[in-house]
Amino acid sequence: MLSESGVVRKDIRTSFDGACGTAEGVPFTIQFTVVDIDGGCKPLEGAAVYAWHCDRDGRYSMYTASDANYLRGVQPVDGNGIASFTSIFPGAYDGRWPHVHFEVYASVDAATSGGTKLATSQIALPKDACDAAYATDGYAASVRNMARTSLQSDMVFRDGVGLQTPSMTGNASNGYVASLAVGVRGAV
Repeated sequence: MLSESGVVRKDIRTSFDGACGTAEGVPFTIQFTVVDIDGGCKPLEGAAVYAWHCDRDGRYSMYTASDANYLRGVQPVDGNGIASFTSIFPGAYDGRWPHVHFEVYASVDAATSGGTKLATSQIALPKDACDAAYATDGYAASVRNMARTSLQSDMVFRDGVGLQTPSMTGNASNGYVASLAVGVRGAV
């Protein structure tokens, strides 16, 4: 998927490279600030972030929505260490707390050519934001799925989410912004 034409993009709501489909939902911006923890926590300019998550029904494109590849994309990190994506608030699926997957690569070329990952992790979305987003139209499946899980029962987050919980601003009416600082080891 990472080698497909069009994967490097800021707005990940639509499918690309000939696939079809657009994800609908509460507006959501995902902002990563990537820093080199071996280099004095300076911004890791030139790195790239690959982010992906499920749609508001808790389905992933290319798997349960197999004719689509929305909600996936790569962004380069700017001079301030920031990579930002325009998306929709992720849904919840049975057994998992609402989350966003991400990987950090040394460069866009490394991300799109199967290069070595510098980091792989997930963002755990705060319950209050999930509850508000899921109260809007279209998130009925996520309401049911989230009612059956917790951070303590989640197979990834049950060991703690201190470094995986973003700061959040916004609301379900106007959209949310999730911001997460990501420290990686290794110079680009």
